[in-house]
Formats: sequence, C-alpha cells, structure tokens
Amino acid sequence: MRLSEQTWSTLISKVRLGRDEYRVVRPARAVKHAMLYEGQLGAELSVDKRAAVVLAMAWGLAAGSPHSLIYLPLRAARPADSANQERLLDLVLLHHRLAFPVSRWKQVRARLGPGRPHGVRLPPQAFRQRSVGDRRPWPHQDFRDHLRWDIAADTLFLIGSREAFELEADPVRALAEGCPRHLAESPDAHCCAEISLGRMGYPDRRRPWAELHVEYCQHHR
Repeated sequence: MRLSEQTWSTLISKVRLGRDEYRVVRPARAVKHAMLYEGQLGAELSVDKRAAVVLAMAWGLAAGSPHSLIYLPLRAARPADSANQERLLDLVLLHHRLAFPVSRWKQVRARLGPGRPHGVRLPPQAFRQRSVGDRRPWPHQDFRDHLRWDIAADTLFLIGSREAFELEADPVRALAEGCPRHLAESPDAHCCAEISLGRMGYPDRRRPWAELHVEYCQHHR
C-alpha cells in the first residue's frame, strides 16, 4: 500500500474570529482505534491500520499546507473496555507560519460547523527522502526546523516548518506502509515511530516532553 495511491476523505471549515480566518481540515469519518494521551516522557499515540493511514495522510498534508490547521479528533476513540485512565488528547498539526495562538483553539473548534467535503491525495514527493545527516543542530532559539509542541483545550499541537515535518516523516509513513506487512510476518514484533519534539510552547512547563511515541496495534487495546 502506497500513501500516494490513497484518497483521504476530509471536511474543510473556515472559521472567522475577529479579523482572522482559519482553515481547518479534519477527517470526514471518525478516527476509530486511535488513542493519544500524556505519557512519562512525551505523548503516547496508538493506532491501528486505518488510523495509521489517516495520521500519515494528515502529516503529509501538514507539511505541504502552510495555511491550514490539520485536526484529528481522537478523544472519543477510547475503546469501551480500555483500562487506560490517562488524559486523552486530540491532535492538531500546523505550520509555524500561521502563528496560530493555541488559546483560540477552543473557540475555533466550537465554530467548525458541518464543513465542506474534500478528497485529499498526496503527491509522490509528499514524503521526501531524508537522511540522518539532514538533521542539523538547533543553533538558536528561533530555529524552526524542528517540531515544537503545546497543549490547549485537551489538544496536542505539533508546530513546525515544512522541513520540520519532513524530517520526522519517514517513521510516520512506515507505520502505514510497512507495519501491516511487518507484523503479518512477525506477529510479536513491536512496530512504532518515535517523533522527536523540540522545545515546548511554554518554557515554564514542569514536565518537558522529548518525543511523540506512536505504536502500531493490530488489535487496539
């Protein structure tokens, strides 16, 4: 399965707050069997086959759509028999160029409305190949080629440049394109992606995060 051959059914909403208008893209269908919550060292996200595709499509879209907020509502996806009592979170991916104040997210989310249906197809070059050598050190505070994170209104925001999303894209793509086959061949294998997170949105947070850990689960727990 190649992501470039997939069509992601989404809804597009435009929300105006004062002089500002925000374009929000979200899945047309609920993302079942995906769960995002706060862990010890960062955010923990578990996905099944379909949710892995949705995440990868959203990631590729975020890298190439500097004027949109890509919103994945995940809080309602907790399985009925889940024993996990951690704080559940939604996920928003966005380009730093938007300079979106996360404090406005609750208002934007409440005004989304039904949205306009739209099919998203990623071009073959949406996930450009990167190597470890492409990861440059962070030379100063305003360096933007890494993902920053923040939390507001029960939502994890991942914010960065196109370069930042592309540098972390390979493991996200592998979840969708490689993990199903890998686990079919080795059912007991651990298949995951570890997404490095840079400095946090608020420097006074008591518990800094290091990564977003995404685990592929054939049978969501």
